[in-house]
Amino acid sequence: MTSFELGRNFTVQVFGQSHADAIGAVVDGLPAGKRIDLDEVFRFMGRRAPGKNGFSTARREADRPEVLSGLVDGCTTGAPVCAVIRNENVRSGDYANVLTVPRPGHADFPAYVKYGGKNDVRGGGAFSGRMTAPLCFAGALCLQLLRERGIEVFAHIRSVAGMEDAAIDPCCPDLDALRAVAEKEFPTLSDAAGKEMRSAIAQAKGEGDSVGGVIECVAVGLPVGLGSHMFGGVENRLSAALFGIPAVRGVEFGSGFAGCGRRGSENNDPFRLREGRVVTTKNDHGGVLGGMTSGMPLVFRVGVKPTPSIAKPQQSVDLSAMEETELTIHGRHDPCIVPRAVPVAEAVTAIVLLDLLYDNN
Repeated sequence: MTSFELGRNFTVQVFGQSHADAIGAVVDGLPAGKRIDLDEVFRFMGRRAPGKNGFSTARREADRPEVLSGLVDGCTTGAPVCAVIRNENVRSGDYANVLTVPRPGHADFPAYVKYGGKNDVRGGGAFSGRMTAPLCFAGALCLQLLRERGIEVFAHIRSVAGMEDAAIDPCCPDLDALRAVAEKEFPTLSDAAGKEMRSAIAQAKGEGDSVGGVIECVAVGLPVGLGSHMFGGVENRLSAALFGIPAVRGVEFGSGFAGCGRRGSENNDPFRLREGRVVTTKNDHGGVLGGMTSGMPLVFRVGVKPTPSIAKPQQSVDLSAMEETELTIHGRHDPCIVPRAVPVAEAVTAIVLLDLLYDNN
């Protein structure tokens, strides 16, 4: 398995670089005969696409995938589903001054050492957030297959620059409100909170800086018992995949680190019966116990760091001359990655959950 491949029962392989002719994904192992709504796939990918508003990069890409194989008349054939996404709005000259001067916060330095200076730094190359576009293609397929089983995945911006949106109800999420988030330009539950966050992003951008934040995700309709103990747990497999999203710096489930400061009597979730089903009175466990789904909503949060490409001058080292130098980064960059990362978190979650469902097939 390569570092660009995700999955056990079916696999998602991502290929390309930010400024290559194209990027893409190969999804191998999906069952034949599954109908895929490509218009829905295109709409989903449009949520991540760049260049649509003032709080994202000015780089404009259609991000409309070309499906090369694996689908006939909208149905999976059992063959690998391969799609490419053309890179049409690159400006590689913006990176001329960083070929041997690593950008702080980026993968440039370790990649330079690992690959002997042959790594593609244009737009971040293979380490770029651009590589999440093919992930969204694969995730869009999986979201449709999950919906067939009554499982849905949602996400929203929980916070940006310390400003918080309303939290998802961990026991009874408002599904209509979460579906509405997907239709918004700025994906928050509260429009007022979203307005404050946009102001903070605009202020950072005006100062040549950037901000980070937190994405909150929930999956509903999951059966009891997905996952396993130890290294096969839901948290293990989902966290490993989520950390494949560039700029993700942390993942917590349920009460997360806050729960670690409580007593067991506070953090434990008592069981009860509701209409013949075993449920918990609250959901601090986030829907996972012992690495397995409990039947309660799966709730977790993903921490996203501030965009490392900022306009402010920064200290670095010229690796060819081995001299300290000051670096000013050019190019087009998101002042906050979080809004466009919301559908990416949904996509990655869908891939992992569908893979987990196939464990017992």
